[in-house]
Amino acid sequence: MSILSIKEVSKRYGQFQALDNVNLEIQRGSIFGLLGPNGAGKTTLIRIINKIIAPDEGNVFYEGQPLSSRFISQMGYLPEERGLYKKMKAGEQALYLARLKGLSNDGALKELKFWFTRFQIQDWWNRKVEELSKGMQQKLQFIVTVVHKPRLLILDEPFSGFDPINTDLIKKEILRLKSEGTTIVLSTHDMGSVEELCDNIALINQAKVVLQGAVHEIRSGYSKNLFEVSVQRELETQELSTMNKDSFELINITHQNGHYIYTFALGAAHSPNQLLQRIMPYTEILEFREKLPSMHDIFVSAVKQQSLNTIIP
Repeated sequence: MSILSIKEVSKRYGQFQALDNVNLEIQRGSIFGLLGPNGAGKTTLIRIINKIIAPDEGNVFYEGQPLSSRFISQMGYLPEERGLYKKMKAGEQALYLARLKGLSNDGALKELKFWFTRFQIQDWWNRKVEELSKGMQQKLQFIVTVVHKPRLLILDEPFSGFDPINTDLIKKEILRLKSEGTTIVLSTHDMGSVEELCDNIALINQAKVVLQGAVHEIRSGYSKNLFEVSVQRELETQELSTMNKDSFELINITHQNGHYIYTFALGAAHSPNQLLQRIMPYTEILEFREKLPSMHDIFVSAVKQQSLNTIIP
């Protein structure tokens, strides 16, 4: 069931079309990737979902009901441009923001103690925000976004400013929150994180949704029929030549950890099983898998194609 339904939403700023007839369904308990190049319309859509601005046309529904201000308390929003008060103490500010989101003083203190301990920043409770490193400020910003246990969490570039260790920490928290039933909208340019975290995505470019669906289905849909075979022994030139004549085109060879990895492109008339049957007489097969295109490659391809379609009707 959808927690958020976006129906035919459009938004203009003067002559500039920021969103053009956008339709999306975000399933409850999922991680939904909202993707697109800078200026595509993602931030405008996020602001509409948060009731910061209103659409010119179309509607947004929260759990089947027209989106209204009374649902905002069930949401958490981490904007790309962070907004902490530099002169306030970290704990004082976190408590203030938690109270604004409806928590009692005791309830806020309990939740904040949990999060400060979890992120190992409890010693910074009485330090001013400006004294915290950028990474610690980011942790604090994340804490005040989730402290009221929102049902819908919107994260705009949540890994910005984090080193790899803290990026992994935030990813684990995102997955933990999902496992507890939180629905997460993730806007990011990090396509590796999209592959790792997201169940479904929508790609917006030039105000329109140009691609959407389940991540694994999209990657399969862009398949180029490439397969990687990891083998124990290097294949001989004559063996490879024979396979090439059978329309198993060798694309690449790499050598890793004592194994040889061959990438083959299969002709339309051939199956993966046929490729395996051709290799097995020559060497021991250690691993076999389809090499699907990355979300980065799909992102670039879809944006270029949509831009080309706009230029050439």
